[in-house]
Amino acid sequence: MDALYTAAATATHGREGRAVSSDGTLDLPLAAPVEMGGDGGGTNPEQLFAAGYAACFGSALALVGRRAGVGLADAAVTAEVGIGREGEGFGLAVTLRVELPVEVDEATGRDLVGQAHQVCPYSRATRGNISVTLVVE
Repeated sequence: MDALYTAAATATHGREGRAVSSDGTLDLPLAAPVEMGGDGGGTNPEQLFAAGYAACFGSALALVGRRAGVGLADAAVTAEVGIGREGEGFGLAVTLRVELPVEVDEATGRDLVGQAHQVCPYSRATRGNISVTLVVE
């Protein structure tokens, strides 16, 4: 693959530190969520992954919509990223909730969401590695 763009970010001190992108645009305190024994008060890797996956999937959905001649400008994607114990370590699971414009019928919507799942780089990277559930709303 020839990369069109490469993002770089550095995290220090794990879940209780800071994440900074190489261009300084992203500069966030990190904090483990209360549910994982932390104090909260900052973002965490799961939130960052959820935001990235939702945005990327939304772009993939717009692409397949354009190819099919279906307007999806008002579509919204919510990514829910769960983390939990898995064997000796931890694992992730994702639910992608896709809200389509009311004028898109259910069958067409499900087809386009399925197509987006095939072309989205996040979906391709996670395929076979973590559970990803697609929900069309």
